[in-house]
Amino acid sequence: MKKIINRRRALLSLAVLLVVAGLLLWNYLTPYEPEQNAETAMLSAAGVTVEQNDGWISFEPAVASGTAVILYPGALVEAEAYAPLAKRIATAGHPFYIAKMPFNLAIIKGDAAEEIISGHPEQSFVIGGHSLGGVMASRYAAEHADQLEGVFYLASYPDEKGGLKDTTLSVLSVLGTADTVVDREKYSEGRSYLPGNTVYLSIEGGNHAQFGSYGPQKGDGEPSITEEEQQTRTARAMLDWLGNLR
Repeated sequence: MKKIINRRRALLSLAVLLVVAGLLLWNYLTPYEPEQNAETAMLSAAGVTVEQNDGWISFEPAVASGTAVILYPGALVEAEAYAPLAKRIATAGHPFYIAKMPFNLAIIKGDAAEEIISGHPEQSFVIGGHSLGGVMASRYAAEHADQLEGVFYLASYPDEKGGLKDTTLSVLSVLGTADTVVDREKYSEGRSYLPGNTVYLSIEGGNHAQFGSYGPQKGDGEPSITEEEQQTRTARAMLDWLGNLR
């Protein structure tokens, strides 16, 4: 009888541990959802057709007149949250594709760009991403530099596996001055992996989360500019950069 009681206690303890572990995992993997601005930007309008499939969201301008853009979302941020930025750039004539990631983690599908590029053989591309998305986009670019014209980082940086120093790719790096999520030490280290002609831009008063539209992010700084202003400045920087590609 004592053995049966001990076994039941052990099973009960295991069940409790599994429930707690499940709750912690669920809490960790709960994504940042798109806010109303992003939901509105997901609607086709202003000469831009918005469509999506299992792999990506596309923003196709009525008249494409420039290099196409692929964006990898930040960790645990739903792809739709970047719709406002995508819409701004697509309106200027650049097809824009936001990759969808399993569990909203780009580290799981670092080669997501491959499907997008192969599905649009008539287009030339740049790739980039926000936060962890930028790290993984850079790794893809390092291995497929011949498929791309440039790489951009939004509150992000390359690691050694994503080093682009020996490539001829054009590079843009944009960071908000109020961003307290990005690791500044790793950001500085990341500069050593980039070409000497990399364009660096600071957005005064911008933070980490406002490159997307998903609300405040844990650990982030308080912005002194609006989300709309930060994304307007980001879009302007990206369009200037895209206009100067080789």
